[in-house]
Amino acid sequence: MPVNLKLQSFEPLIIAFCCNWCSYAGGDLAGTSRMTYPANVRVIRVPCSSRVSSNFILRAFQRGADGVVVAGCHPGDCHYTSGNYFARRRFLLLQRFLEFLGMEPERFQVHWISASEGNRFAAVMTETTDKIRALGPNRKLRDTR
Repeated sequence: MPVNLKLQSFEPLIIAFCCNWCSYAGGDLAGTSRMTYPANVRVIRVPCSSRVSSNFILRAFQRGADGVVVAGCHPGDCHYTSGNYFARRRFLLLQRFLEFLGMEPERFQVHWISASEGNRFAAVMTETTDKIRALGPNRKLRDTR
């Protein structure tokens, strides 16, 4: 049986939208503490997880992302009081929409990571990358231009 070298060398592209106040600081702590997580995670800093529009996530998948992670403050600890409650509701609907489109639910994840959880940030990014690598390349929602 021939071995598909293209799938063997597949490295997923993960886009991580991180809240400035907690998750991004958690990622910064992971970096300064020399914790390792995959280099194929691209972090985008946003003011709050509620600022991440569903359109941003859909566009990331269209532009070639194999997985998207939104990371924000723990519910109740949002710098903007209730931003992550709005985000949680929006992303639950988006996850159902992505499943309706035929996309694997593991490709889009939401995590709550505080500024003091650098080890959790590294673990989440490593775990997400491993899951996406096992799923293979994203074939849905690709931009055909």
